[in-house]
Amino acid sequence: MIIVLSPEATPEDVERIVRRVEETGHAAHLSTGSERTIVGVIGPDLPVLQDMFETMTHVESVHRVTKPYKLVSRDFHPADSVIDVGRGVRIGGPEIAVMAGPCSIEDEAHVVGTARAVRAAGATILRGGAFKPRTSPYLFRGHGLDALRFLATAGEVTGMPVITECMAVADIDAVARYADIIQVGARNVQNYILLDEVGKLRKPVLLKRGLSGLIEEWLLAAEYILAAGNPNVILCERGIRTFETSYRNTFDINAIPLAKELSHLPVVADPSHGTGKHQLVAPVSRAAIAAGADGLLIEVHPHPERALSDGAQSLTHEGFASMMASVSGIAAAVGRTLATPLVPA
Repeated sequence: MIIVLSPEATPEDVERIVRRVEETGHAAHLSTGSERTIVGVIGPDLPVLQDMFETMTHVESVHRVTKPYKLVSRDFHPADSVIDVGRGVRIGGPEIAVMAGPCSIEDEAHVVGTARAVRAAGATILRGGAFKPRTSPYLFRGHGLDALRFLATAGEVTGMPVITECMAVADIDAVARYADIIQVGARNVQNYILLDEVGKLRKPVLLKRGLSGLIEEWLLAAEYILAAGNPNVILCERGIRTFETSYRNTFDINAIPLAKELSHLPVVADPSHGTGKHQLVAPVSRAAIAAGADGLLIEVHPHPERALSDGAQSLTHEGFASMMASVSGIAAAVGRTLATPLVPA
């Protein structure tokens, strides 16, 4: 349920209404716009509450929210959320953030070299895998804590915030110590215990869509994080599993504008996992930006043929620079720009 207050409502009026919401055993979520203040009522949506709130002074209207997700909904928060990820970089708003780096961190020299290359080409956030979920237990699964340290070093050297995946509750403290953004991968999008725990942090969380996840399931996973107290969530479309075998996943371009219509959270695209083929990454990146994506998540490796994971979908340093040049024109065509680093390398 949402309570829309009249423009004349004073801070004291808002406080009075919030206090009344809390007296009913519900939580209140405030969203303040340029003309209206909206109070979200979190808890059982009882019809009797609508009648009660409608009679209060300075309440303009009361609306019941029928969607199962509340805090994530644009009904609760009409304005686009912009997430500050540190070092002068934000995701959402008019600028498009590009996150790039190796799928797996192989050693310090490898990630530092790639970090320098992607920053020089225009990336503002460094990605890299320390803990790798793999279909087979015999494949390379990451260097763990050592890789986190290498990633943090590369971030310091280049002045970029860093993002890496957290796979287990036991690893949250270590990942949060070294990373600026915590990634929850497609396989963990319905690991509700993990979602609860990252929700207890204030650190930004990038939440990928599940392998065969419905849009509603994806948004409900984000709701877990917000409900636990962390509003800093970034949605990531990374392709879904379908009957098609010509590429790794089917990148759902529809999901980007639809998620932005349903939710106020920023949405980024992962065309590397979305396609699984390096030659498709640039065209799908351009399509994602045209569809309204707030950022890109791109895998880059100096020698993809030698990569310990996902070499087939990784761009070379030169290929990434070429891709960045091509997407900047699309960004301009839709009235946006690529973000630029604010912290000197």
